[in-house]
Amino acid sequence: MARRRSRHPEEHDNHERWLVSYADFITLLFAFFVVMYALSSLNEGKYKVLSESLVNAFRNDPTTSQNPVRLPNQIVPGAPQKLAPPQHATPPVAQTNPKLEQEARKMQGMAGDIRTSLGSLIDQGKVRVTQSKRGIAVEISDSVLFQTGRADLEANSVAALRGVAELVKNSDNLIQIEGNTDNQPIASPQFPSNWELSAARAASVVRLFVQAGVAPQRLVAIGYGEFRPQESNDSVEGRSRNRRVTLNILADNKDEVAVLQSDTPPPPAQ
Repeated sequence: MARRRSRHPEEHDNHERWLVSYADFITLLFAFFVVMYALSSLNEGKYKVLSESLVNAFRNDPTTSQNPVRLPNQIVPGAPQKLAPPQHATPPVAQTNPKLEQEARKMQGMAGDIRTSLGSLIDQGKVRVTQSKRGIAVEISDSVLFQTGRADLEANSVAALRGVAELVKNSDNLIQIEGNTDNQPIASPQFPSNWELSAARAASVVRLFVQAGVAPQRLVAIGYGEFRPQESNDSVEGRSRNRRVTLNILADNKDEVAVLQSDTPPPPAQ
């Protein structure tokens, strides 16, 4: 009797199934080196996370998904975040120099006293008193002090200037007295040009201050002529403003002394 053939061919064992495991291993090894290359700058925290993740992956440890290792400042979705307080830049504390503060207060008090002494002339717009880091500037119109083309002080101006001299004579601040003119030419035997006229007017005020008791070593007379105008010389008002004598009471350490705000600022010039 003939042997019946089996309907199913004889099955053979698959000897290449190891390639699947080998391919998985190669893939994991490739991923490992890619991650190591990405972490070329060693970070201890990240390295620890990577090491534990790989170990748990090979062990198939389910606890890693429940208790993940967190890096510092790592944001975990769904977890409450604790916001760090904003960092505000704290300005450096200014170092107060008692000497400079004392000088500033002295100059502020002196400016206030001068404004009080010349109050009526300030109200008339004939005098301006201003304060800056350089010191105190007392600008006096020449109409208060001199006649046209003259350098002799008017009698009614002497009392006002003596009052200022009394206020400054006991201090040690240097005083520059500056004479200024307009651009109208002058040609006289006494004053060949505005240079001589402006210098002579400044010298007249210096001489009065010395007579009032101010130390001569503290005084300087300067004549600028017509070359430092404050207004245009094209108008009568501008020329009147340019004819002036300015008393500059210089502050000690004038590059460092701060100006204190006065409670009664000077009135605007008229």
